[in-house]
Amino acid sequence: MRTSTVDLVADTPRAAAARRTMAWTTGGLAAAAAVAGGWLAPPDAVQGQAQRLMYLHVPAAWVAYAAFAVVLAAGVAYLITGDLQWDRLARAGAEIGVTLTVVTIATGSLWGHLVWGTWWAWDPRLVSTALLLLAYAGYLALRSAMSERAGTRDGGDHRVARSAAVAGVVGFLLVPVVHFSVVWWRSLHQQATVFAPQRPPIDPRMGVALLLAVAAATLGALCVLLHRAVRLERRGTTGASRAPDRVPARVG
Repeated sequence: MRTSTVDLVADTPRAAAARRTMAWTTGGLAAAAAVAGGWLAPPDAVQGQAQRLMYLHVPAAWVAYAAFAVVLAAGVAYLITGDLQWDRLARAGAEIGVTLTVVTIATGSLWGHLVWGTWWAWDPRLVSTALLLLAYAGYLALRSAMSERAGTRDGGDHRVARSAAVAGVVGFLLVPVVHFSVVWWRSLHQQATVFAPQRPPIDPRMGVALLLAVAAATLGALCVLLHRAVRLERRGTTGASRAPDRVPARVG
């Protein structure tokens, strides 16, 4: 029976065409978000034009959270299946996550400078986000150090994959801490606005612009994740010392 599903991580012409379609869709969403956030949505009554950084800051933070969820899910999948393809996907997710966490901190610092008058404050959300960045960096550093010691490419060794999977599970525990930090502790950051029924909702034009920006960032991150996973798979298949993709079954 023929199926219309496509393995988006496969190194095939059909999968590559699907990834290109996703990339073009991402571009369209990003353009729509730029128009909506830059021109159609009104400035905030209190923060003024500085509030427009929200359309960069919030999507970056969301993708940084989601990327660690990918690291967690792919790591658990590796521990269950022993398939190194999951390990390579986890690495790709961490690479995206560390980049977007840097963007989150940078845009947040600029926003804070414009609104609070300071580039940095020892705020629970800021501190926990910085710890998230360290968790990402530590995860990638662990992979690199263990791969170098084993003399293999990162993404091609089961010992590295097992340790990285455990580190990813532990590191993900920071994500809910970052998210709920404004609820658990006193914070300069505002609490939930869009999904808080007890508070006045934001202007609908702001909401549409934010949703477009989040959609563009999410789909864009997925495109990069798939592209990077394919690249890592190619490197794995051409590596000089490559472990079997699956842990060999024991006999007897």
